[in-house]
Amino acid sequence: MKLSYAWLKEWVDVPWDARELGSRLTMAGFELEGMVTNAHDCILELNVTPNRGDVMSVLGFAREVAALSGKPLTGPARRSVADQLSDTFPMQVEAPAECPTFCGRVIRGVDNQALTPAWMTARLQSAEVRSVSPIVDVTNYVLLELGQPMHAYDLSMLSGAICVRRAHPAERLQLLDARTVDLSADMLVIADRDAAVGLAGIMGGARTAVATGTRDVFLEVAYFAPAAIQGRARRLGLQTDASQHYERGVDPTLQPRAMERASALLIEIAGGRAGPVTQLHSSLHQPKRAAVGLRRTRLARLLGTSIEPAAVKAALGALQMTVQEVSTGWEVTPPPHRFDITIEEDLIEEVARMVGFDAIPERAGEAVLRFPELPRAQPTEVAALEIMSARGYHEAITYAFVDPQLQRRLFPERASLALANPIASDLSAMRVSLWPGLLRAAAENQRRQQDRIRLTEHGVCFAVADGDVLEVDTVSAIACGERLPEQWGVPRRERAPVDFFDVKADLEMLLASTGAPDAFTFEAGQLSCLHPGRATRVLREARPIGWIGELHPEIVRELDFTYPPVLFELAFYDALRVDPAPYIEVSRFPMVRRDLAIVVDENVPLSALRERVILSASSLLRQCRVFDVYRGPGLETGTKSIALGLIFQDFSRTLTDEDVDQNVASIVAGLRVSLNAKIRE
Repeated sequence: MKLSYAWLKEWVDVPWDARELGSRLTMAGFELEGMVTNAHDCILELNVTPNRGDVMSVLGFAREVAALSGKPLTGPARRSVADQLSDTFPMQVEAPAECPTFCGRVIRGVDNQALTPAWMTARLQSAEVRSVSPIVDVTNYVLLELGQPMHAYDLSMLSGAICVRRAHPAERLQLLDARTVDLSADMLVIADRDAAVGLAGIMGGARTAVATGTRDVFLEVAYFAPAAIQGRARRLGLQTDASQHYERGVDPTLQPRAMERASALLIEIAGGRAGPVTQLHSSLHQPKRAAVGLRRTRLARLLGTSIEPAAVKAALGALQMTVQEVSTGWEVTPPPHRFDITIEEDLIEEVARMVGFDAIPERAGEAVLRFPELPRAQPTEVAALEIMSARGYHEAITYAFVDPQLQRRLFPERASLALANPIASDLSAMRVSLWPGLLRAAAENQRRQQDRIRLTEHGVCFAVADGDVLEVDTVSAIACGERLPEQWGVPRRERAPVDFFDVKADLEMLLASTGAPDAFTFEAGQLSCLHPGRATRVLREARPIGWIGELHPEIVRELDFTYPPVLFELAFYDALRVDPAPYIEVSRFPMVRRDLAIVVDENVPLSALRERVILSASSLLRQCRVFDVYRGPGLETGTKSIALGLIFQDFSRTLTDEDVDQNVASIVAGLRVSLNAKIRE
């Protein structure tokens, strides 16, 4: 906001020069971005945070300066404009909850071709507001001075009565900037008998706009609830001074004062005769400032020092708050214009600002630190990401907002949470998986000529189930491009693209960190976004925990990938829960190895084969290794040969051939019965 020093001095006797004023306001929590001095004035450019809508005016900063300096708040003399006409214009409010106060006044005989005084034009220009005509300039001036938006209508263009209501279905409105907008049912409009003439709290309509030849005007000033205005302007691609003020909150008691100020200025500049002020007021829907408790102990704890009770009361009283002492501290009622005071911490901040942050001594905080014991089974993000980094993956952090079209393409069966106010149309849904973000990141890397992409991410996904939104902690990864980085030892023609088994090896390394690699199995499955036949469900102790697979060829083409990406995704805590490894004695007796080549049906998974081997063998079996898989000549169509390396060992003695032969015979018999397996000679 741009603040005129000369204009401010009309409201309060500022005891400091402009530079010192900027320093004082900075210490009070306002950021001074710049200062421009000319022969007649000094303009301070101040950054106002969104919660402080009450200081978006000269009056707002005058209150702050009065509180900081102890000077009284004066301002231009308040004077009412005498009624010279009996003319009124009918008004009604159909949405009192959204518009509790609505004031109107008829002024006839205005000369809108009169020149706006130089002093007013200069002040408007200091705030980067262009002078247009006396009527428009006065409404802009009152907005800058009091922080109260208002609007002037050409009375001759209004018909019937003026009404505050919600927009009708399919209703359209041409705005002052000549844009025609489609209105939705949650938008508030100002309408006459024929149609809407303005978008309430945002912008007026073109049909009733004042022009050079306008002689009779209807001045309107209202209080609109912030919730009735918030988001509407942005939805239409608009950003107006009025909407900024109403969204942050306007003083609900200021409307009569603004009407009298505007009427007086307009008649002084452009002449005219005013009718009586008509006001529609719904006390039931007026915002009420509830009292907020402030405890002495809480104040001292957060500030790190004790503030004298008299100083606390004086600081809050200077900000026009009503302060009542109670046994534990104070009950404080904020003034109508302070929408940001709702909790105890807000009051503590105000006390600190008024006392002065530099007056609060620096002191080391005192707190009892208790470090909860981390359960041994809980995995850590650092450990998981370090393992993936060692496998060549880079950590990615993507938006929790994703493109709804891409997400539906990947997961058509999953419901997602749509955002009511997205930052962009392609970021308007909460992610149900980390894959949309990783795919988008991988595609961007590929477009930037990266031929080997490895990305991993740990984050939260948002699942919708029975109307509830569940946060699911997830870890995912994507790999595409060449299997090996470019190097002299591997000719380019031999550097094949990464495939399912490369990423499965990376995943198995991550799962091995749990200390229970044998608890995991891979079961063939189908997921709509993965390549049929190259998708696998990951299970831990028969419980599904995630997926791994190659992206579906159609989606690969749609996203324009050169090589098909391979992805996996796991439920972080369920999948990576740590089982502390128990102590296992190391035998001092030799191992005995026997190799078996088993012919089984193509559909038999390795997990079933290994499970049957372990069940059929005795406790002497230490390991079951797969060292070869063969398909081709010599085997029946639809079968495969799997070569197993069986390792036997005992802790108490050296095994004999008879011991090992009995176990091998038991394993072979079990495989024949359960899996119809044959021994390949």
